[in-house]
Amino acid sequence: MHKNYFITGTDTNVGKTFVTLGLLVAFQQRQLRVAPMKPIAAGTVTIAGYVVNEDVHQLLAVYEEEVDVQLVNPYCFNAAIAPHIAAGLEQQEVDLEVIRRAFLQLAATHDVVLVEGAGGFLVPMNSTTLLSALPTTLNCEVILVVGMRLGCLNHALLTIEAIKSRGLTLAGWVANTVDADMPFIVENIATLQRLIPAPCLGIVPRLAVAPSTPFKKTAAQIAHYLQIETLLHASV
Repeated sequence: MHKNYFITGTDTNVGKTFVTLGLLVAFQQRQLRVAPMKPIAAGTVTIAGYVVNEDVHQLLAVYEEEVDVQLVNPYCFNAAIAPHIAAGLEQQEVDLEVIRRAFLQLAATHDVVLVEGAGGFLVPMNSTTLLSALPTTLNCEVILVVGMRLGCLNHALLTIEAIKSRGLTLAGWVANTVDADMPFIVENIATLQRLIPAPCLGIVPRLAVAPSTPFKKTAAQIAHYLQIETLLHASV
C-alpha cells in the first residue's frame, strides 16, 4: 500500500489532530508503516522544558519512532493565529518546496503518510498560496473532519465543493462530535451521509479524556470509532 492522505477540517478546532491520532493507530493496527506530518503548526507550549507545538507533540508520541522533527513539522510558529500571519511575525514565509521535500523523505520509508492541515481548507499559508495547494502538490487524497456543531452542514458542503473544484479525491469524512449537546445531531449526520459523495469513515463521540491519559491510549479509543477498510481496499 502506498497512499497518502491530507486531513483537513470544516474549521479550526474541529478535531483534525484528534482524528489524525486515531487514523495513525488504525493504520498501525493493520501492520502498515504510517507517519504523521503537520507541515505548518502555529502556537507553542512548553513541555518538559521544550517549546513545542502541542499537536505535533501528540502526533510524535503516538508515532513512537525516532524521526527528524523537521520532517514531521517543517514550520512551527509561536503565535496561535493564521499561519501566514504567524510566519510574518517571525519574518518568515512558508515555502511549499521545503514541505514537499520533507514529505517525500517520509513517503519513501512509509506505506502511508497522514498530512494534517492547519485551520480550514482555504487558510492562507503564505502571501500567495492557500493551504489547499498542499494535497495537490503532495498528491494526497483528502479526508475531511466535520466538526459536529451548529453550522456544520454548510461548512462541510462548502469545503467539499472547494476540494472537488481542485480536482482532488475526497477519500472519506469523519463526523467528530465537537458539541455533545448539538440539537438533532443524528439527523445532521444522516443529512451529511446522504449529501457527501464519499464514505463516512466514522462517527466519533465526545470522549472524556483525563489529562494524565497517555496519548496512545486516547488514540486507540478514537481508532475504535474509525472504519478505514474503504481506504485499504481503494489502495490495493
